[in-house]
Amino acid sequence: MMNSLFKVAVFTCMLGAFAFQTQSSTQSVPVKPKPTFLLIYRHGPAWIDDKSPTSQTMKEHGQYMLSLYKKGALRLAGPFGDGSGGALAFEAENEDDAKAVAAADPAVKAQVFVAEFHAWKLVDWEQFMKK
Repeated sequence: MMNSLFKVAVFTCMLGAFAFQTQSSTQSVPVKPKPTFLLIYRHGPAWIDDKSPTSQTMKEHGQYMLSLYKKGALRLAGPFGDGSGGALAFEAENEDDAKAVAAADPAVKAQVFVAEFHAWKLVDWEQFMKK
């Protein structure tokens, strides 16, 4: 009987140590988030007014957006409901890298869109909830 209780106690301690180790190893050092940038897309000089947005250079633009998403840079993106353009919120290492993201967009290169670039200082609203 005593031997069985001892084995259970040892097993419980080992299980607890394993759980602590697993919890500790999954808790990582907080990584400083990359800066966030906002692009506002407006119709550019190559935009054709009587063509639908999907008839313009959107396939390449969409593929580019998907590539940014796959890289983990794209946070939010999409067209405006009134058809006047769209927006892209994304992360980059720095402003130069962010400007390169805007310049590499096929719709910007083709001048279907012009991109208005902004560094975006997001507010951590969670900090205000704690006060």
